[in-house]
Amino acid sequence: MFQTLKNAWAMPELRKKILYTLFIILIFRFGSCIPVPFIDTQLLAQYFEQASTNGSMLGYLDMFSGGGLSRATIFAMSITPYINASIILQLLTVAIPALERMVKDGGPQEDRKLDPLRRRSARPAAGSVLLRSAAQPGLPF
Repeated sequence: MFQTLKNAWAMPELRKKILYTLFIILIFRFGSCIPVPFIDTQLLAQYFEQASTNGSMLGYLDMFSGGGLSRATIFAMSITPYINASIILQLLTVAIPALERMVKDGGPQEDRKLDPLRRRSARPAAGSVLLRSAAQPGLPF
């Protein structure tokens, strides 16, 4: 195993990619430790503790974010809005004929056509989650 890592490190292009990946992971881990300003994180942690014991959806979302939601970190939502938007678009291809034609006619280029739609629909999904969480009574915002 160490020989494989040594051989991979010897290739400049692969070393550059490994270092870039480690740097991105470091940034993400750092961002998932920084709390959002002006939020009482202790009250929020109590709320999430109560939600997780009840088995609510909020407890599951906190679990998927690695506890980032209960700590109110800046990278807490991760890629969840993008995944939700992707699933919703796949479901909408059955209901909307134009999307269905785009998928059927696209073939291997389907992702090129649907990626901008996924990205555009992920932004409102993330915004609606933030607005709903801020408007929910009992949260320490």
